[in-house]
Amino acid sequence: MSSILLWLGVGVLGGVGAISRFLIDAVVSGGGGGRFPAGTLVVNLSGALLLGVLVGIALHGDAYLLAGTAVLGSYTTFSTWMFESYRLAEDDDRRLLVANIVLSLVLGVGAAALGRLIGGG
Repeated sequence: MSSILLWLGVGVLGGVGAISRFLIDAVVSGGGGGRFPAGTLVVNLSGALLLGVLVGIALHGDAYLLAGTAVLGSYTTFSTWMFESYRLAEDDDRRLLVANIVLSLVLGVGAAALGRLIGGG
């Protein structure tokens, strides 16, 4: 694949990942109505699972760049997770803050491991 096509693919697929994140977050957050950032949690856990699958199937090269970096890199969101955690701390909601951090870390590692198993790795 030519370098120009590859980077155009990264841009387009990155946009697809970011829009998907926005839509899924909106659907999940819109239904809950609570203060817990469930949309970001669902997005990041599903992204960790899918990235685990890519590792499990041993995807590499341009395909991994496009799927792992472009799509899933723009789909998942560390910065939003940290911002939402900061907001919970700012609001002195320690219960939700701890839940957000612990659930994201523990379930995220579990989702990645499960994805790897699903992928055969």
